[in-house]
Amino acid sequence: MTDREPGCNCEAYAAVTERAAIAGARWLGRGDVTGAEESAATAMREGLDALDIAGRIVVGGDEESHVLAIGSTVGSGGAEVDLAVDPLEGRAVVARGDYGAMSMIAVGESGSFPRLPQMYMRKIAVGPVARRKIDLGRPVGENIAAIADAFGRKPNDITAIVLDRPRHHDLIEEIRAAGARIKLIQDGDVTASITAAVRGTNDHIAVGIGGARQAVLSAAALRCLGGELQAQLWPTSRSEIEQAQEHGIDDVNKVFETDELAPGEVIVAATGVTNGDLLRGVRFLTDSARTHSIVMCTRHNWVRFVDGIHFFARERREEVRLLG
Repeated sequence: MTDREPGCNCEAYAAVTERAAIAGARWLGRGDVTGAEESAATAMREGLDALDIAGRIVVGGDEESHVLAIGSTVGSGGAEVDLAVDPLEGRAVVARGDYGAMSMIAVGESGSFPRLPQMYMRKIAVGPVARRKIDLGRPVGENIAAIADAFGRKPNDITAIVLDRPRHHDLIEEIRAAGARIKLIQDGDVTASITAAVRGTNDHIAVGIGGARQAVLSAAALRCLGGELQAQLWPTSRSEIEQAQEHGIDDVNKVFETDELAPGEVIVAATGVTNGDLLRGVRFLTDSARTHSIVMCTRHNWVRFVDGIHFFARERREEVRLLG
């Protein structure tokens, strides 16, 4: 992608995630995971189809009927790009009326994103301070000690984000034994990785077992943030091992590095759906909605936080307010 190509119009992708976030936020606390997901996905698809790109969905919906199904093409024509999309990262969060949901897109050069099977992966993610200090093959206690040393702190000053799942029982005990603090989350695998790489959240490491395809989204974001992600397939059956081989992965023990999961130049846009440590959620006002997004680009080498106001009518009664 060059600066002249539409595929590098970072703000255009933020407009798409804003659109999806507003649609998903209308389902806050209504207990309908499917309704929230479908509304956000439809809004994202409409936004992507309006862009001057020839995009191919690499990470998206698993079912062929999904509006953002893997393998489908989007856009009105233009720069060829790979897309990893999650219109509602934390769909169950929205249904419960909980914290930390967002809408997200990662954009890569055509053919750059790996095609990963739909299975679990072991992952560890950190920000730039602890980059090159972690090793997925080492016990988590050693990684926490290395991270603490990188920050010039003690292990009990380090916070680890872990999905609250039965499969993480032993991991949680290991983290406790290492002396680190733990933040258990209900959903939001990708959000956790990004949060661990942004200073001011007071989180330092995201670790545990989550979806394989979410690793692409996380890696793209960490490329932009200067962080690091290591991930390894975690098959639970012989059929999943065969599935990995069908995707060209002969060694299921291979540890994927950040640059392998998100190579080349990447763009990442994410908009908060509900309030979280990283982004504020959508706020509906008299005749508008206010969004809070993060937009990142490796080519331009910047990270921007964007506060947006979206009016629902041209003849509006509402004044623009400063962020407060």
